[in-house]
Amino acid sequence: MTRVEKLLSISSEPLAPSPPANAELVKEYPLGPELLRMLERKNGFYAFESALHVFPLAPGPLNGATLAEWNSDSLWRNEYGDLTVGLFFFAENILQDQFCLSAGGVLRFNAETGGTKPMADSIEKWAQIILEDYDYETGWTFANSWQAENGPLPPGTRLMPKYPFFLGGAYTMDNLWAGDAVEGMCFKADLATQKEACQTELRFA
Repeated sequence: MTRVEKLLSISSEPLAPSPPANAELVKEYPLGPELLRMLERKNGFYAFESALHVFPLAPGPLNGATLAEWNSDSLWRNEYGDLTVGLFFFAENILQDQFCLSAGGVLRFNAETGGTKPMADSIEKWAQIILEDYDYETGWTFANSWQAENGPLPPGTRLMPKYPFFLGGAYTMDNLWAGDAVEGMCFKADLATQKEACQTELRFA
């Protein structure tokens, strides 16, 4: 069993029926075909008590965002300006850090700062990293604890810090609330672009 197969085996039912994969959607990315093969097998899913959310290729009964919608400039990514250029976002964790394709492989995108770090050179390796360190990569502890107290998170909802983490907000349950994923990304984009502007000013001061 491959690591992708293992991840799919422990995940939810597909979020939508599987349509023919649209290669045009990810034609710019070397790992695009590998991502599409995973989604052809299971068209979007949740895993680790909804801590990991992989976006589907097409709409489903839960009416969450599709891959195309999540990557459209009109939803949230345009709010990040140049910080999202060259990236294709295909999954998110419970605290809204994103997993995305780039020309060089899979990156992890920090939603609060707009920073990225290399993660994997294949979807198979990405799945392996998720499986081996799912608590860190998906935020499973927060998803588990929140839902034990408050019930299942509705589709399209993620956990947000009341006080941003990169400004010193604590990684504790009393600093978290459940909010709309798109609104959360727009708010974090504002933080990230302000941070970027401050760093630019300092470089040229």
